[in-house]
Amino acid sequence: MTKPNSIQLRLLTGVLMLSLLFTACKKELQPTTNNDPVPTVSPVTEATTLTEGFESGSKTAYAAANVTLSSGSWNFNDALIGNLSTDVKSGTQSARIRNSGSLTMNFDATGGATSVTIKHAKFGTDGNSTWELRASTNGGSTFTKVGSTITTSSTTLQTATFTVSYTGNVRFSIVKTDGSTNRINIDDITISNSSTGGGGGGGGSTPGDDDNMLLGNPSNATTSTSNYTNFLMVRTYYSLSYHRDRGTPNWVSWHIKSADLGSADRQDDFRADATLPSGWYQVQSTSYSGSGFDRGHNCPSADRTSTTTANSATFLMTNMIPQAPNNNQQTWANMENYIRTLITAGNEVYVIMGSYGTGGTGSNGTVNTIDGGHVTVPNHVWKVVVVMPSGNNDLSRITSSTRVIAVNTPNINTVNSDWKSYRTTVDAIESATGYDLLSNVSSSVQSAIEAKVDNL
Repeated sequence: MTKPNSIQLRLLTGVLMLSLLFTACKKELQPTTNNDPVPTVSPVTEATTLTEGFESGSKTAYAAANVTLSSGSWNFNDALIGNLSTDVKSGTQSARIRNSGSLTMNFDATGGATSVTIKHAKFGTDGNSTWELRASTNGGSTFTKVGSTITTSSTTLQTATFTVSYTGNVRFSIVKTDGSTNRINIDDITISNSSTGGGGGGGGSTPGDDDNMLLGNPSNATTSTSNYTNFLMVRTYYSLSYHRDRGTPNWVSWHIKSADLGSADRQDDFRADATLPSGWYQVQSTSYSGSGFDRGHNCPSADRTSTTTANSATFLMTNMIPQAPNNNQQTWANMENYIRTLITAGNEVYVIMGSYGTGGTGSNGTVNTIDGGHVTVPNHVWKVVVVMPSGNNDLSRITSSTRVIAVNTPNINTVNSDWKSYRTTVDAIESATGYDLLSNVSSSVQSAIEAKVDNL
């Protein structure tokens, strides 16, 4: 055997040292086992927003074509992107639609949607036009109308707000419906989604459950102060459309479940609503005094007895109408009591109440207005109630067999105390008011439940 020389010995020693060093490092870098529990991720509220202001992209002709914008690809049909001085816009460009044209998303809002706002105005000196929002949840194969038809009558941008409840993929289309050559400008489309998310799986309510406006915004009320006849007021315990010049709500919408019915005392703290826009007349707690009419709740005090705060919220004068005493204290009270028995029997309900017309008959006779003309006395008072067993995913549980109670009473003191004698259809109330009730319910189900008169 040949004896290694000094160079070979040094090389061998170096290799051995490197081997030992590598082994030590390898051992040191071995992952350690962590037996600490993985922290639970609590659900969080996520808000996502998709916007389109038509500031990017170009389309100068009305011929149908797809246009790539900042939000994605849109189909313009009898529509273009305008930048003339006569185009009403918030930036340098806005969409312009004529005839029966449309703007349609070629992509989905993947997080669903809870509201859509759209600014609109008349182009140049053109006349009024009408349009509607439509939604598709099947990739654009079919579209369903959302909310009410909108009339564009202003030469300045107005905001139309649609309250919706889509939890999956959805895309929207804006369709001009009057077919005239009058043109409208569309700008600043915002699709918002506020949903509850989080890890860990498990059950839970579909976003929108128990929302006071889950079933829709009957008149497409907005929070724009220029929309003073149809001003949206969203509250914790109910939501409403307020008419500044009538001094009353057009409608009030709320949800009732067992947790809403507690032992809180009636607060009786009638008061003006200080949250009305600056400069608007505030109906006072004494405005009905001596008129012969009750301060009639829309959302009843007894529907909000979980806490004193909840009950007190129902005594704002923006929740009141001048109601004939017997209508309020007998007919309406009897119906409200009946509805609460449905809750204690294991149900939950969605309620929309409103009034319309001018001139009611109270204990002092028939009058059109009170409070020096600041408050209009309605001619009719109506209510729509959707009843379902307590549960989750409420909107999807409404079917053609769901019980819907619709009542329309004259606002007179000789009214029959039996509310059931005034049962009617949702369709009839829509015809009388011009509202689109239950607009978030699928069209096929709406057609069935809105045409029936409750007989239970």
